[in-house]
Amino acid sequence: MEAIFNIPFTLLQVPNLKIKKPSWLVQPSAMVVFSFALFSYFLVTAGVIYDVIVEPPGVGTNTDERGVSRPVAFMPYRVNGQYILEGLASSFLFTFGGLGFIILYRTNNTPSPYKTHSTIGFYMMTAVGFLLVLVSVFTTHVFMKMKLPGYYLHP
Repeated sequence: MEAIFNIPFTLLQVPNLKIKKPSWLVQPSAMVVFSFALFSYFLVTAGVIYDVIVEPPGVGTNTDERGVSRPVAFMPYRVNGQYILEGLASSFLFTFGGLGFIILYRTNNTPSPYKTHSTIGFYMMTAVGFLLVLVSVFTTHVFMKMKLPGYYLHP
């Protein structure tokens, strides 16, 4: 296999380049990379790509029996469609749940400072992580009930 890759280099000569890294280019910190990954996760789960392609409205309107138009944040009965606000709200909750799991992992990891320095910090961070996950799960459940009203009814 290596002989196949060496065939172009028998005809061509590799240039002798001395490329140096610019002094202003530094490696980003772990928190900067994490923030970028979390922000991109937020945008992808919000459906930004869908919003750019389909261009849905920010919120919808619903007209009641008296002819009064009211704003609606969720597009009911449409699994494949969403308003922009609906995607952002759902993505906010997904990101909250993910942060809750990250807090729980970091708190229960053995070299964590919360275990060694204070027990109140350990219990507080565990409660915050658990609360974020629970709020995310139950609010997403409520959003799903608003999106598909008859979906959770038992036969």
